[in-house]
Amino acid sequence: MNTFRIILAGLLLTAAAACNQTEQNVSDYQNAVIENIMTRRSIRQYKDGAVDRETMKTILECGINAPNGMNRQSWEVRVIDNPETMEKIISLMSAGNPDVDPGAVKGCFRGAPTMIFIANDPSYDCSPIDCGLLSENIMLSGWSLGVGSVCLGSPIRFLKNSQEAMAMLGFSEGFIPIICIGMGYPDEAPEAKPRDFGKVKFVE
Repeated sequence: MNTFRIILAGLLLTAAAACNQTEQNVSDYQNAVIENIMTRRSIRQYKDGAVDRETMKTILECGINAPNGMNRQSWEVRVIDNPETMEKIISLMSAGNPDVDPGAVKGCFRGAPTMIFIANDPSYDCSPIDCGLLSENIMLSGWSLGVGSVCLGSPIRFLKNSQEAMAMLGFSEGFIPIICIGMGYPDEAPEAKPRDFGKVKFVE
């Protein structure tokens, strides 16, 4: 909890500083929050070993403090950091997708040693947005602690076809998986991919 408070205090201070700067060259990374956002990369190669649980608890606490509609917190989160448990759920997912090569099912997790499964509440139309905000907080806070991540969609497709795997995760009735996040300590340093600021326009 002390680690979380330190991170939160630092983020609040740097965010306040950013608000007071009317002209900020993002490429200079003078602000810690901006630097964290701009330097984060999707990681698909990880060192052995899951992220320790104290660090994960801090990351997840940052996650659930994301903005969300009417504070409904319309998400549920499940974390797997045990290799045997991960192998079991992959096996169940493979059995539920007999037309898919088992290697493809396993490979879609990118070898991340810690996996986060996020489910949304379809009875609330903004729940997918809430889950997206939760996910972003998780990935950015992880990066600030040296933990890499990758947002994955393929595992969700395979998961939905396996009642046994769904039962294993134990989401509440009605909740549907929507996002999977792989996390671990990076074993690569990918370069940034170009972004198209032309898609952004100010409306006068």
